[in-house]
Amino acid sequence: MNRVVPWADLVATIEPVYPKAEGPGRPPVGVERMLRLHWLQQWFNRSDPAVEEAVYDSRAMRHFVGIDLGREPVPDETTICKFRHLLEAHQIGEQLFARIGKYLAKPGVQVSRGTIVAATIIHAPSSTKNRQKERDPEMHQTKKGNQWYFGRKAHIGVDSQTKLIHSAAATAATVHDSQVLPELLHGQETRVGGDATYSGQREVIRQHAPRAQSFVQTKAHRQRPLSETERARNHTKSKVRAKVEHAFLVITWIFGWAKVRYRGLAKNTHWLQINCGLANLYVARRRLLAGTERTCVRRLRASHQTAGAPHEETPRPADTHRIRSGGQRRNRSPRRNVN
Repeated sequence: MNRVVPWADLVATIEPVYPKAEGPGRPPVGVERMLRLHWLQQWFNRSDPAVEEAVYDSRAMRHFVGIDLGREPVPDETTICKFRHLLEAHQIGEQLFARIGKYLAKPGVQVSRGTIVAATIIHAPSSTKNRQKERDPEMHQTKKGNQWYFGRKAHIGVDSQTKLIHSAAATAATVHDSQVLPELLHGQETRVGGDATYSGQREVIRQHAPRAQSFVQTKAHRQRPLSETERARNHTKSKVRAKVEHAFLVITWIFGWAKVRYRGLAKNTHWLQINCGLANLYVARRRLLAGTERTCVRRLRASHQTAGAPHEETPRPADTHRIRSGGQRRNRSPRRNVN
């Protein structure tokens, strides 16, 4: 992931609001180092003191952050907490999410023609055994099926081809999914997909995406069950709609964000936007690395041609297993059946 993240662009987004070194006191920690610590919090779902201890314990994390314990200590939990509050106060999470989207659009990874919308419940602690003796007032409970849930909802809009998230929103758990639909559309779609929760929103889709066709699943009612044709269509649409669940898989299971960590929608919205940006980098990591390797090969060939050196064909990664130590290809003859 170190080769995939556009560090220079993200650091340039934070630098205008980051404190500068003034006076004879200790200078602030570098922006990129604090951003790398914040990224570790997102990837491993760690609290402020937990990520400090993890960096002390893990050599790989110290190498990723760029810390040598023989020369300098790890930033303490107070410094990490202040950096997170700085990003939340200036809404840097939304800017970083947009900057990552622009970065993915440059190599043509993100294609915005179809959108699949969905929402999931992120659980929150329902206990009142805390300092305030109450639940989080911005979190609410809702009923799904025969089960009650307490927490908030994460709404996302995913590209139907690349599985990349291009829009995200956070609300209380009592807000219906269809109310956030306009915020999940960018207006250039040719098709919009979703489950039966978004049925009856054709007019909303027509207003915010005039060229889009609705591929929302049909909802059944007690007085009017689905016909065999409608069931078959829903089954076909569900195969495409399942791509949005892959994004939730990365956020909730790989990054471990199945429960909220902080109180209030503002902090959790920042957490959601950062996670969506990192999930896009995780999903597109192989295509980005392949593009980086092709760029390195082009630069190597250009340097050979500029220097006047004879051009040698660089072996592809798929052909390296067929090259011997002597540099010659192995001629494999087809096997013959010997009776």
